[in-house]
Amino acid sequence: MIGMLKGIVEAIGAEEAVIDVNGVGYLFGSGTRTLSRLEPGQAVVLHIETHVREDAFKLYGFTDDLDRAWFVRLQEIQGVGAKAALSILDVLPPHELANATALGDKAAFARAKGVGPKLATRIATELKDKAPPLGRSFSIGLPVHGDAPAAPGAAAQTPLPPSAGAARDDAVSALLNLGYPESIARQAVATVMRDAGSDAPISDLIRLSLRVLAP
Repeated sequence: MIGMLKGIVEAIGAEEAVIDVNGVGYLFGSGTRTLSRLEPGQAVVLHIETHVREDAFKLYGFTDDLDRAWFVRLQEIQGVGAKAALSILDVLPPHELANATALGDKAAFARAKGVGPKLATRIATELKDKAPPLGRSFSIGLPVHGDAPAAPGAAAQTPLPPSAGAARDDAVSALLNLGYPESIARQAVATVMRDAGSDAPISDLIRLSLRVLAP
């Protein structure tokens, strides 16, 4: 199995790219967020996940091993294939995935292209009792950190009671009405709920979220 490739980016497409490793070009699939970080001629280290089937041998490459780890974790859920997993990673980088998982936030997963309400609910339900993946244990020396530090409270995978879920959604809605982007609003509310508790009143969630978002 191929676990890592280190070389020069040769070509980039809409859903895949080629990396030149000592004169050999390796074609790998990836999501938009990863591919947008690459440029032809760029030296890069890719964390590789290999899919082997009777009729195919396909590589998936990531500049971050936490992306690769979440790619694997998401596909453990029935109905989530490689394409859907990449789509989810395009809209939810690792730290936001940890937040969405901790909050049981099915709406966050539903933002991904090709993920309908039923599948989003299944993903949120099945992930809520699992700790976030940590990546490969031998990744020391490689760039394994995510887009942002893993949320300290992300391991607390306790499902929210219905009232807390409603309060979360109301707080996010209030921040959206104030002009904050959805991903930023959800992350702020998740941070507050980890610190203040899932039973915090809506007024406190909004007030403390605004404090988190203050420059």
